[in-house]
Amino acid sequence: MSRSLRLVVVTVALLLSAAHGEAQPADMPAITANAPGYYTQHCAACHDAPDDSRAPSRAALSRRSPEAIYEALAAGAMAAHASDLSDGHKRVLATFLSGRPLGSIGAGDAASMANRCAPTPFSGLDGPTWNGWGRDAGNSRFQPEPGLTADQVPGLTLRWAFGFPNAASAYSQPLVAGGRVFVGSDAAFVYALDAARGCVHWSYLAEAGVRTALSIGRVSAAADARTTRHAVYFGDVKANVYAVDADSGELLWTRRADAHAFARITGTPTLHAGRLYVPVSSLEEAAGGLPDYACCTFRGSIVAYDARDGRELWKTYTIATAPRPTRTTSIGTQMYGPSGAAVWSAPTVDGERGLLYVTTGDAYSAPADEATDAVMAIRLDTGDVAWVKQVTPDDIWLAGCRPVREPGDSETCPEKMGPDADFGSSASLEALPDGRSFVVAQQKSGIVWAFDPDRDGAIVWQFRIGTGRPAQFGHASDGRLGYFAAPDVQIGTDLGGLFALRLATGERVWRAAPACEEGDPDCSHAHLAAVTAMPGAVFSGTADGIVRAYSALDGSVLWAYDTARPFETVNGVEAKGGSLSGPGPVIAGGMVFITSGYSHIGGDGPGNVLLMFAPE
Repeated sequence: MSRSLRLVVVTVALLLSAAHGEAQPADMPAITANAPGYYTQHCAACHDAPDDSRAPSRAALSRRSPEAIYEALAAGAMAAHASDLSDGHKRVLATFLSGRPLGSIGAGDAASMANRCAPTPFSGLDGPTWNGWGRDAGNSRFQPEPGLTADQVPGLTLRWAFGFPNAASAYSQPLVAGGRVFVGSDAAFVYALDAARGCVHWSYLAEAGVRTALSIGRVSAAADARTTRHAVYFGDVKANVYAVDADSGELLWTRRADAHAFARITGTPTLHAGRLYVPVSSLEEAAGGLPDYACCTFRGSIVAYDARDGRELWKTYTIATAPRPTRTTSIGTQMYGPSGAAVWSAPTVDGERGLLYVTTGDAYSAPADEATDAVMAIRLDTGDVAWVKQVTPDDIWLAGCRPVREPGDSETCPEKMGPDADFGSSASLEALPDGRSFVVAQQKSGIVWAFDPDRDGAIVWQFRIGTGRPAQFGHASDGRLGYFAAPDVQIGTDLGGLFALRLATGERVWRAAPACEEGDPDCSHAHLAAVTAMPGAVFSGTADGIVRAYSALDGSVLWAYDTARPFETVNGVEAKGGSLSGPGPVIAGGMVFITSGYSHIGGDGPGNVLLMFAPE
């Protein structure tokens, strides 16, 4: 692989990964920081060999701290084997294998923070709540009782800022319930904060970074069905699932959703009727283009657990056929397929039909299965697939590969690359006034689709809002209109910006154009973050760190705030905002919560802050 192509792999891998290290050496961009590929090239021969008892397995390594792995590489048992690695390589490998940054364990513990809350019991779910990714099981991202009016939105002011200790990026969307805010960090800590003041009730250290939102529900204690407690549920970037006591932060149970080395949980687990539905995605597409990587063996899945005790009820792979050997490259690398169809987003529940709707990603290797770039309906009780509707066939995509494979390129690359047209965001279930229901989803292609769940996902309407890529993380709907954000800026065209579409027909009602001027090379007003709505107002954040509230009537701007700057925090942690992507604003109890600084995608890059706004 050429040096330039490998650097592309490096860049994409770092964008996809939720586990970044601490301050990087100055030469880090110039070294091979593609952690999945580097692990494959230098470590997998021993640590992926289950019959070799002399070397700990990849799973065993993943349970170690980044400090322990780094120490082994720098001066311990692996020092001789790692003598040709730079310090930057060792740090990258330690961070990748552990799933959390160096220095994260001690720095993020609530016990070390000065702003501890006075001990008070958790008050439960009776008050203002934003639960899970989309607030409701249908993933509407609409708050019908926000605790404030659209007339009050222009008066929103910052009340407090919380800095995520040692976090490289702000990935997790907050959960609000019982006067508390529950939120994760890429440093592997989950926090319970006081919603009004930002003081810390407790922290829980997961095995790896947490980029999902959290879901909460009542659960009976296993030993005594009469004892009820509340559990918060989330996943990490090693594909672990957790249930933690909402009052104390005590671990109730944990499970591994998928044993694949590159499996991860990026979509929020959806809680419904005592079951937890967990989506599984993957980082394998970042390594698949390397010439010595046996591409590819991951396939997306949904795992259903009993929410009380974590017992697995069923697991359904998005691709029904297990990967099998297909061809061998000229250097002897065995290829596999079909693969891919990761589930990057929160599943959507249709209780009336007994179905779960999931959106899927692209294929990693040939043949591209019909479940890639698709919307799937899965039966809630059994996990059986009811129907699949694919909208982009033959979309095989790997990081670092050219659109068409050329002589000298890695033979693991597809001969012709697809458009990378994942569904990166959740579908929503829309119950229309006339009694019909649609499943609505936005694709990375820039097209919004409406599917009929009563006709096996038949397409009802489609509407293009952008040219496609990068990912947009979610739309909102109020039952009449859907609010869709374009992740690309198209100045001087009818594409880009924020759109209000009539859910029944797909007709455009209004469009708020990107706040950019033609010829401005620094404009980065692409709408990447998930959209959130309330009566009279729609909130949407852009890549340059600005969050805006728009009038639901005509798209005019009611309020704007630039989050891409340093903040004085209630917990004393140095923090700044950055690009708004991934998680969207959360509204509950008259408060608006925003995490700022999602990765390195566009605009002002990473940040590590949670902000709370309320009217004056």
